[in-house]
Amino acid sequence: MKNKVRKQITLYSDGSSLGNPGPGGYGVILEYKGTRKSYSGGEPDTTNNRMELTGVIEGLKKLKEPCSVHVISDSSYVVKAINEWLAGWVQKDFAKVKNIDLWKAYLEASKPHDITASWVRGHNGHKENEECDIMAREEAMKIKGFVR
Repeated sequence: MKNKVRKQITLYSDGSSLGNPGPGGYGVILEYKGTRKSYSGGEPDTTNNRMELTGVIEGLKKLKEPCSVHVISDSSYVVKAINEWLAGWVQKDFAKVKNIDLWKAYLEASKPHDITASWVRGHNGHKENEECDIMAREEAMKIKGFVR
């Protein structure tokens, strides 16, 4: 039986928090063969790291079939966890790990996919990262407006 070639998806993600914790948002761009879809959302009381990770999770949830996914993020926390730390965290049952709920949600969302992650410097002119950053901040600002 021949292995089906998986779609190559690029998932750009960024998170923002106004205060840490505070109102936060995430922005995601999914790209496949030049076609892009954008998603964003937020929470009223969260942290920057939670929003960075939530963006990746929400992006993965949008995929309708198993894919090869290249996550691009300016969060060294997310990128290093995906590439280096997560297997050890699972082995140690997430002892002394923050955001366990989200990491378990990431594991569930990532199950069908082959995932690699790359870090990019934030606020450094990377087009998609800048777009995700704007979406994330806009979501956080919307929530902050409702909080007052």
